Amino acid sequence: MITMIVGEVANFVAYAFAPAVLVTPLGALSIIVSAVLAHFILNERLHALGILGCVMCIAGSMVIVIHAPQEQEITSVKEIWIMATQPSFLLYVASVVLVVSVLVFHFSPLCGQSNVLVYTAICSLMGSLSVMSVKALGTSLKLTFEGKNQLVYPETWFFMLVVAICVLTQMNYLNKALDSFNTAIVSPIYYVMFTTLTILASIIMFKDWSGQSLGSITSEICGLIIVLSGTILLHVTKDYERIPQSRSIYAPLSPSSTPRLNGELLRRIEDDARSPEDEEKALRRQEMY
Repeated sequence: MITMIVGEVANFVAYAFAPAVLVTPLGALSIIVSAVLAHFILNERLHALGILGCVMCIAGSMVIVIHAPQEQEITSVKEIWIMATQPSFLLYVASVVLVVSVLVFHFSPLCGQSNVLVYTAICSLMGSLSVMSVKALGTSLKLTFEGKNQLVYPETWFFMLVVAICVLTQMNYLNKALDSFNTAIVSPIYYVMFTTLTILASIIMFKDWSGQSLGSITSEICGLIIVLSGTILLHVTKDYERIPQSRSIYAPLSPSSTPRLNGELLRRIEDDARSPEDEEKALRRQEMY
């Protein structure tokens, strides 16, 4: 828990010093560390596809770091407020609020338990707004620690309120998604949607790609696609590798017990497969005999 809290605090601080286009995709590196540690500590086998996923995440991250835009020089929270109230970003915020409202009040009660995209879409959309607010709040705190007090501005407290609302909503529906579906399904979908929407919101609000060449933008997009593909590959590989381990728990202790276990299993399958009509026929035959 301590290391997780330290990591989240470091992630919060990173948004104050680097653009979201750079920070958000680099979160895939934590998946690589988890996979490697699980291989050595938990004895979970990391097969060829898992290694390929790790290599793809590292390669994509390197491409993003090389071609990432420079962080803008911000001297006051007022500047961030101007960015947040520009028409293009207000249109994005209105679209997010509208889509989230439709998902929460219409689709969530209707098909939230059967469609994984409902809960993950809510988390991802709210997550993109929470990252923008976290970046604004982190920048305000950074300027405050540098001697330029930003706590006197109401915009700082407004961003703090938005962070609280978005994070609570995000955690609520992420827990619902994890309660309803397998983690191996929720994690890659959520990561892909959250990363894509966060980068889109950052491009609209902070104009991260403004002044960059077409080659740099294309390289960043390619690096992002490589990272997302490697992340999906790692999760899918982990899900499939988990199946043989769970089956090995029920393996017979000796070769001689295999036919007996198989025979009992077949009889149970046949009993389960019998329909009520078959049972009635069997009872009639017994009465006739």
